[in-house]
Amino acid sequence: MNSIIRIFHATALKFWAFSAVYLLLCLIFYWLYGSAIAFFLLCSAIIGVLYNVEDKLLYYPRLPANARIYVPSPALHNLPYQSIYAKSSDGTLIHMFFIPQPEDLIKTAPTVLFLHGNAGNMGHRLDNVKLLYKNVHCNVLLLEYRGYGLSQGSPSEKGFYMDARTGIEYLYSRNDINTNEIIIFGRSLGGAVAIDIATRQEISQRIWCLIVENTFTSIPDMAMNLIKSKIIQYIPIFCYKNKYLSIYKIHSISVPTLFISGRQDKLVPPKMMDELFEACGSNFKRKIQILDGTHNETWNKSGYYQQIFIFLEEIRKKPPIQMTSKQWNIDEV
Repeated sequence: MNSIIRIFHATALKFWAFSAVYLLLCLIFYWLYGSAIAFFLLCSAIIGVLYNVEDKLLYYPRLPANARIYVPSPALHNLPYQSIYAKSSDGTLIHMFFIPQPEDLIKTAPTVLFLHGNAGNMGHRLDNVKLLYKNVHCNVLLLEYRGYGLSQGSPSEKGFYMDARTGIEYLYSRNDINTNEIIIFGRSLGGAVAIDIATRQEISQRIWCLIVENTFTSIPDMAMNLIKSKIIQYIPIFCYKNKYLSIYKIHSISVPTLFISGRQDKLVPPKMMDELFEACGSNFKRKIQILDGTHNETWNKSGYYQQIFIFLEEIRKKPPIQMTSKQWNIDEV
């Protein structure tokens, strides 16, 4: 809550001059033409400011303060890696880490495209990635969205989708991995990005499965959950600069999908993961409920990696015609 207050305060300082001028104009129009036009202009101003401030409420690439200049290296965790720069479709330069399994395993191991959440950079996920690498025995491509870490550009919904596609295209450019077993993994905001690109036919044909963790149904739904005001439900969707409408897109998912839900998540309500699971169009979907998992600390709970490994083995063993929907609970430890 304190961080939200600070953001509003900083935004207010930034836009105070514009707001004062606009308020003066509203008073002039009120004096000249009456209250209806002035009220319309005031509402337009408020919507316009909120529309442009929304990025600051959603994206936190500078948390912590040095996150745009220092990206922790996988070498700090004794992981082999390659530092890669690739151009997104609009020319934005995107920074990635590729963490390969040893030479005798790299070509047979699955490869995970890891899409992180809305704060920090990919180097802040290395504790998680190390355990994923060692327990699931996979190669990992960590991708840094535009405007994050050492990647160029500014954060945007459309841009994030392009960046994730860049990650898939990069993996397909390699001849030393098994491109039949590419996994898209997304946590929180990364889950919304993962869902979007997995619904695109040209991408779904290139990926083996989808894993999403503690993600939300949509930004409008999150706004209603966080602000707790009935007024929010009357704001039209077009007023949201960033929408991430996963609840509508997930009907089109056709690849095997695993939902990992930390049931103690205080930021994204676990019921949103339940809704996504129910709405998912895949004929092979699984849900893991980690009863003591929180929004940012589900990945270090007992049974987490074992269940991911079981999910992948189940895909290998079952032909699509036999695929069904299942749910597992992992008890608190």
